[in-house]
Amino acid sequence: MKKAFILVLSLLYLYCCLNSCKNKSTTIENNERQTVIKNEEIINSEFLTAEKQSELTPQKILEVLKAGNKDYTEDNLTVRNTSFRIREASLGQYPGAVVLSCLDSRVPVEDVFHCGIGDLFVARVAGNIVNEDILGSLEYACKVSGAKAIVVLGHEHCGAIKSAIDNVELGNITALLSKIKPSVNSLNDFKEEKTSKNQQFVEAVCHQNVKKAIEDIRTLSPILKEMEQKGEIVIVGAEYHMETGKVDFFQ
Repeated sequence: MKKAFILVLSLLYLYCCLNSCKNKSTTIENNERQTVIKNEEIINSEFLTAEKQSELTPQKILEVLKAGNKDYTEDNLTVRNTSFRIREASLGQYPGAVVLSCLDSRVPVEDVFHCGIGDLFVARVAGNIVNEDILGSLEYACKVSGAKAIVVLGHEHCGAIKSAIDNVELGNITALLSKIKPSVNSLNDFKEEKTSKNQQFVEAVCHQNVKKAIEDIRTLSPILKEMEQKGEIVIVGAEYHMETGKVDFFQ
């Protein structure tokens, strides 16, 4: 009797296990089915061609970037057909804008503006500073490849800004931070504590550093200055907010 009871329990346990596996299999199949549906909804989003790029004005491109950032903050990103864009991009590139951004891994520039392959040039360097190589890259993006907007993008909680405030000296980092120091030293009217622990001061330096980068672009690149004066491009500053993902634009 006892053996029969154990046998019944064993069979019951085996049945439950098999039924559980079946349910898991169904769930997996359902998930796969959902994935297929999502894949069908992936769009071949419009890829910028030379003709389309030429039709866009600098202000229109800024509007597109602002709208893209709104999509990003509202978690409304389009699922693009990457394979399609890779094939299209192999024939040439005609981005509408170039973004000079910090190196920070928490600022995914293309996603921030809801852009994909071929939409943006992105130049990245710690502290979004300007040097000869960056200027050459910006000139290539605008004068050679037709980009019509330069966005200098700073961000909250920037490690390079904090390091410049703290007078960090380390290898080649020292030379890089020397390009941020003028922004730190220019805030003579700031009345509160001027340390990296004071977030308001860090924000003030970040803002000033973006403005300095724009001034450097205009001063050190006659090509870009002339293009801006002719209305062929716009050069603007912006700041990325870590907590929200929102980008605030300013001149």
